[in-house]
Amino acid sequence: MSADPAPDPRAAEVLALIPARGGSKGIPGKNIRDLNGKPLIAYSIETGYESEYVDRVVVSTDSEEIADVAREHDAEVPFMRPSEFAEDLTPDFPVFEHCLTWFEDEEGYEPELIVHLRPTGPLRTAAEVDEALEQFCSVAEADSLRSVEDPPASPYKMWEPDGEYMSPFIDHPEIEDSMNAPRQLLPTVYQTTPDIGICHRSTVLEQESILGEHVVPYEIDRTTVDIDEPADLQFAEFLLSESADPDE
Repeated sequence: MSADPAPDPRAAEVLALIPARGGSKGIPGKNIRDLNGKPLIAYSIETGYESEYVDRVVVSTDSEEIADVAREHDAEVPFMRPSEFAEDLTPDFPVFEHCLTWFEDEEGYEPELIVHLRPTGPLRTAAEVDEALEQFCSVAEADSLRSVEDPPASPYKMWEPDGEYMSPFIDHPEIEDSMNAPRQLLPTVYQTTPDIGICHRSTVLEQESILGEHVVPYEIDRTTVDIDEPADLQFAEFLLSESADPDE
């Protein structure tokens, strides 16, 4: 179970953590690629500093080049992430654990809340981060929060390989032939987005997870983008230029 949450995020020490390893395959140098005139990672750094509640903005990276760019945009890079925590299949938990353990050992710093700002979600706003923090702190038993959106298709309409054939990925226990059921009869499901994650320090260090057992959904009702391929950068550029259009 998480520690008792602060009813107001102002009462908590809030760390924004931006993980940004250097080994991107889909877009080489992705985290510092130019996006409408500034490096991709700069959007997450700026959002962290614009938040009403975030106290520190830290980048965890194994790349000196990314570290230099992050510092140029005023992020803290107090340590370099060990290479064993920056591999292609490294999950989020060891990155968070390393960061929090380093701060406790080196600075005696123990933030209560960690806001996860992935560089691949540059469209998030500080207002969204603050709203998500307020929502998270209002739920007493919450271990974490994740930003979510409606998926383009229900998992009850999806298939998985089955030898020469395919089988439904998941069957609903109470809806006969759910694969062919009208969408309106299927349960609501969420798809996570890269925009915002929040968790307690205790969720990471005591539950050894960045999610825990009780995850609060923060619903995003705008278009999102998760930058993984070159086309995603182009789409993000289009969305950013549209949002900046004074005639819109």
